[in-house]
Amino acid sequence: MNGVSNQCAKLKMYDGEDDNSTIMIKKPLPLRAVSWGDNIEKTDLDVPGTPKTPRTSTTKGHEKCMFHHDLELDHRPPTREAMIPEMTRSYKLLLSSLGEDPERQGLLKTPERAAKAMLFFTKGYDQSLEDVINDAVFDEDHDEMVVVKDIEMFSMCEHHLVPFYGRVSIGYLPCKKVLGLSKLARIVEIFSRRLQLQERLTKQIAIAVTKAVQPAGVAVVIEGVHMCMVMRGVQKINSKTVTSTMLGTFRDDPKTREEFLNLVHK
Repeated sequence: MNGVSNQCAKLKMYDGEDDNSTIMIKKPLPLRAVSWGDNIEKTDLDVPGTPKTPRTSTTKGHEKCMFHHDLELDHRPPTREAMIPEMTRSYKLLLSSLGEDPERQGLLKTPERAAKAMLFFTKGYDQSLEDVINDAVFDEDHDEMVVVKDIEMFSMCEHHLVPFYGRVSIGYLPCKKVLGLSKLARIVEIFSRRLQLQERLTKQIAIAVTKAVQPAGVAVVIEGVHMCMVMRGVQKINSKTVTSTMLGTFRDDPKTREEFLNLVHK
């Protein structure tokens, strides 16, 4: 019975006389309890797969970098501009592997252009929530729903390195603190400008808003079009992917969740 005791409980059955027979029943699942306040630990809000920003000594490729461990030197990983030459060489090799001539006129500057474009597409790796919020959290006696919808989003599928794009809608219930409205769009930019999965992106945005203002609840809905489904594979050009993350009151209260969804889809 090893391991079973964690999932089941033994219940004695009596029929008027001592009976040693037992049956196994499943324990009921515990009710979900969400504590949505200032005592939330950072580890409770971490999303697996979230890159650490900005780059540090733990960033891949810098594990053995001696300068990171010398406090007398102000050493940081290479700037994004410093990565362009190496990335340019990689794109040039890619063109050659495809059977193209990287030296012909039309492709002569393509590797460098592609390198700069990729750095722009993934600029979110060098942005942090603290930098973007920039003290735009305001004390305000407001506890009604705040919704910003139809925020344009562009990202890169981490499975095929092709784009996916769409719209993001964010709602939250303030607890005496509100966030500058433009900062919600900037939070979307931080996490969408990385190699992503739409499911992970949805949760990262919700958790970032939670970290910023500690609201009573956060809701995020993303509707996306994935070029990896449109240009290749099943090639379904009209397909859309909808993902949502509901935290706090939005998850626990069906009426609040319904109000948000009605506002988003109105």
